[in-house]
Amino acid sequence: MTSILSALLCLGLSVGLRIPVQAGTLPKPIIWAEPGPVILRGSPMTICCQGTRKAKEYLIYKEGSPAPWKREKPLEPGDKAKFSIPHMTERDAGIYHCYYLSPTGWSERSDFLEVVVTGSYSKPSLSALPSPVVTSGGNMTLQCGSWQGFDRFILTKEGDHRLSWTLDSEPQPSGQFQALFPVGPVTPSHRWTFRCYGCYRNSSQVCSHPSDALELLVSGMYRKPSLSAQPGPSVAWGATVTLQCGSEIWFDTFHLHREGSLDPPQHFHLQDTSAPSQANFTLNSVTSGHQGTYRCYGSHSTSPYLLSQPSDPLELLVSDYTVENLIRIVVAGLVLVVLGVLLFEARSDTRRVLDAASM
Repeated sequence: MTSILSALLCLGLSVGLRIPVQAGTLPKPIIWAEPGPVILRGSPMTICCQGTRKAKEYLIYKEGSPAPWKREKPLEPGDKAKFSIPHMTERDAGIYHCYYLSPTGWSERSDFLEVVVTGSYSKPSLSALPSPVVTSGGNMTLQCGSWQGFDRFILTKEGDHRLSWTLDSEPQPSGQFQALFPVGPVTPSHRWTFRCYGCYRNSSQVCSHPSDALELLVSGMYRKPSLSAQPGPSVAWGATVTLQCGSEIWFDTFHLHREGSLDPPQHFHLQDTSAPSQANFTLNSVTSGHQGTYRCYGSHSTSPYLLSQPSDPLELLVSDYTVENLIRIVVAGLVLVVLGVLLFEARSDTRRVLDAASM
């Protein structure tokens, strides 16, 4: 009888440890990850669980595991515990939640925390549509794409580790897979720097290397600079042209952007503070790819993501004189051929007239 009671007691304690939610009447704790829930393979991560000051113990569970993944005593002043992982691997990726134990019982379960381990596949690309330059309060779309056939993409915002978005990928006629993330309204209160990742459905918490960072630039903060072309806005194919951006207001950084380009603006930082507030952007061996409408902006290195109003647009025209000359030669050749045919026919007609007269 004693052995049966002992067995039942052990079973009850085991169930109590594994399913604390049955007794949950306290507010649910908050769970988050530092430095963020999307982490590069091999990097350290800490999962934090915050409850109340009366908490005696914290338990963290990983989805798919029947027993607590880890348990920790609270840190002072007692309302939080930290679960450290020195080196993240694919096995650590997954869904986590936590509980805390107080003198009155177990808390409710926290919200779920999805931990994503990156670095398993090649990085996708990230671009801003229609441009990485946006006016204050404006909206835009960030496009994350890859040729690898990812099933979903994750977009993260640097500086705020709790912000991430996930979208299913959409195949394109070109064969690329992409997702379009709406972003905004963009304000000048802080920096807007993003990265994205690609993942497969069969291992949705194991993702690619991060894309290159994309920083959004907020325009409209200062008066506009001027933009001119030297020697002029119309240049020959293969020639060199300099786009000069200048301002009466002192800026130590200037930015040049071509409308419709997905590439980030070119930057020019002035090293000499006594020099004129002006930057020269030299375009060498220009082609039709350089043709288009350009604008420039000024900014200060203390807040490089805050730009001035855009300059007036400058239309750059690239003339391919080689093609034009070739066209002229072809047209001239056709004219000569036509003249030759007409002359031949005229001589033939004259000969037939003379032959008829001699008969």
